[in-house]
Amino acid sequence: MIYRSKAPLRIGLAGGGTDVSPYCDRYGGAILNATISLHAHAHIEQIPEKEIIFVAADRNETETWPIRERLPLTGTLDLHKGVYNRILQDHGIPDSGLRINSYVDVPAGSGLGTSSTLVVALIGAFREMLSLPLGEYDIAQYAYSIERNDLGLAGGRQDQYAATFGDFNFMEFFGSEKMIINPLRIKTEYLHEVENNLLLYYTDLSRESASIIREQQQNVEDNYHIAIEAMHQLKEQSLMMKDALLRGQLDRIGDILDFGFRCKRKMAREISNDAIEEIYESALASGASGGKISGAGGGGFMIFYCPGTSRHAVSTALCKFGGQIKDYSFTKYGLTTWTS
Repeated sequence: MIYRSKAPLRIGLAGGGTDVSPYCDRYGGAILNATISLHAHAHIEQIPEKEIIFVAADRNETETWPIRERLPLTGTLDLHKGVYNRILQDHGIPDSGLRINSYVDVPAGSGLGTSSTLVVALIGAFREMLSLPLGEYDIAQYAYSIERNDLGLAGGRQDQYAATFGDFNFMEFFGSEKMIINPLRIKTEYLHEVENNLLLYYTDLSRESASIIREQQQNVEDNYHIAIEAMHQLKEQSLMMKDALLRGQLDRIGDILDFGFRCKRKMAREISNDAIEEIYESALASGASGGKISGAGGGGFMIFYCPGTSRHAVSTALCKFGGQIKDYSFTKYGLTTWTS
């Protein structure tokens, strides 16, 4: 018997970075994101051997461990081991061997929430196997706790909730890890138009999000006025984006994205670079009305809003930079689990 799960990756449309402590603890954060038809997948199979076998098929990484109380974190497949350790600690695991397989539809560090979404998928597979009484909020908070507390990984809070809940959500984050997830009821014709106009582009630029996030956090700790004011403006951007989507004022989306891109660059030095700036300006010159870097910045995916019939011209212009246009569609569903 195989216990399976998948969780969708997300596009952050507005407010990126305001879900990161200590900013959201002090001032409150607001994010608007949408899940897409690219996923993190996890499968758990019980095996007769007294071993725990981790296989990350997309990364060509495999580790085998004897069944033990807790697995050491070695820098390889630590997300898998972190989830295994916490499930073992809190719920127990049958005294049998396990083969735990995973793969993600895009490269790690792409800015679409891959790490957090994989953690959610792994938790989902364990929930399916052990029939754990975990609801959506429980799983998202569980994933956040494993990443931030158990593994010590820097990051925000939106990815775990997007992957678990799915669809378009306006998320508000406060101190003491309080949050409100507000699903948005956007007209179908508006969604089709946004999906048609929003181009997803993989830059193929390497990035190290942890250092960018740590600088962003330090800027808040140091009360660096320029960075904090930029985050205030990004929080306002999320309200602007929500209003535009709900009212069908879709011609505003590009300008709202552009406003956010120019604010986000002020949060930390490595969010943008010369290569990203060249890509961005080329997209605008070809007809895009705005865009943004996905995730922490520095590389990975970018998105561009291409109104009217400009999508093809923008795609053609971006081809010269060696990246890749990625097809996708919006998805209404979050974490899904089943048994085969």
